[in-house]
Amino acid sequence: MSEPTPLLRVNASGLLRRRGVWLPSAVVLGLLSLVLSMLYLGANNDPVGATKDLPIALVDSDRGTEVAGKRVDLGAQIATRIAGSAELGDKVSWKTVDRRTADDLLARGKVFGALVIPEGFSADVAALAGPPQRDPHPPTMTVLTNPAAGSFGSGMAAEINQKVVASTSAQVGRGLTQQLAQQAAQQAAQHPASARTGRPAAPGAAAQLMIADPVKATVEEGHPLGTHSGLGLSAFFYALVLVLGGMLGANVIHAQVDTALGYMANDKGPFRFVKPAQHMTRLHHFVVCSVLMVVLSMVTSALAMAGAVGVVGIDASHLPLLWIFGTCATAAMGITALALLAVFGTPGPIVSMLVLIGLAIPSAGATIPLQALPDFYRFLAEFEPFRQVVDGVRSILYFGARTDAGLGRAWTMTAAGFAVSLLVGLVLTRLYDRKGLHRSALQLAQAR
Repeated sequence: MSEPTPLLRVNASGLLRRRGVWLPSAVVLGLLSLVLSMLYLGANNDPVGATKDLPIALVDSDRGTEVAGKRVDLGAQIATRIAGSAELGDKVSWKTVDRRTADDLLARGKVFGALVIPEGFSADVAALAGPPQRDPHPPTMTVLTNPAAGSFGSGMAAEINQKVVASTSAQVGRGLTQQLAQQAAQQAAQHPASARTGRPAAPGAAAQLMIADPVKATVEEGHPLGTHSGLGLSAFFYALVLVLGGMLGANVIHAQVDTALGYMANDKGPFRFVKPAQHMTRLHHFVVCSVLMVVLSMVTSALAMAGAVGVVGIDASHLPLLWIFGTCATAAMGITALALLAVFGTPGPIVSMLVLIGLAIPSAGATIPLQALPDFYRFLAEFEPFRQVVDGVRSILYFGARTDAGLGRAWTMTAAGFAVSLLVGLVLTRLYDRKGLHRSALQLAQAR
């Protein structure tokens, strides 16, 4: 019977003097800090400057009016000027539609807001150039917000729309001032006696102020949200719970399977338990972990929903669908993380964190809209899983679970991600096994 191999002892100072302890940790932690700071701050550094093609609906409901026998349609003129504005350039993608279509776009999250020129706009402007009124009705333009599509994007759209209203008001004011000046000159020419007697030909001070800045903006919610929706951020945080549940769940399941096989020790405080090592192929190990991930995703999705809806009380409907989508999203994230663990081994948790969190959160369009991100992040958003989960949850929570509000694409991309990750995990673990690259020492012991 062979003697047991004695344990080699090392003191703390000796271990700390080893370059192999310091160098790998310094490189990994340093690179993580560098990469994450560039990813997160790079996405949010200048959202206004990076904005391109922010979708906003433009509605011209103005019916026009008759002034001195001539047809006047200020709404059409203003809408044309706004849509062709060189000042906004390519920052805004105006969707010139009717009010019904605009409401539908808002209800599907396809626009971040809308600017509405009301029916009586031309008539209200023309009234300011007519006889003085005791209670003049200033012309208005309605700014519709859409926090359900993203509070930051909705805020950007509202700010742009209010600036458009201000510039429109200044332009209309200049036109009214010129028109009133011409009317006063004509009146003076036709009735010189009236001018000599001092009859006022110009409006009073208050009326002049209104004429100089005649158009007012009224702000309304185009697609109202409940009071417990986090101003449109509850979808982001719920999606974050699902993604973290999948990624962290994969790491927990992988470690527990390794512990059950004796590949890892089970430390509970000061107590340490090590089971006898049992051989399992990489392929079977991945299959076992994947089955556990899929089954346990049903539980984690139900508990996430119970905490968010039952305990916290967020506004939510379509609860069965929310649970099913949460289960599928968590399972897809978990299978992706398990595939990365199976392929990369020890660096797997870092790689999965970069793929599922580091690259995914900045490109999700959950806080900063995709139209306000640099091109690199818009490219990532086409396939990064976080964006797909956010779109699905947002559709279920805010847009009545409509497939054309992002849920259809979310289902497609989640299924594709699940299938691709599962296939990669199965193929590569099988390849490792065929090459004899097992995780246990069984083959080595047999060779001896």
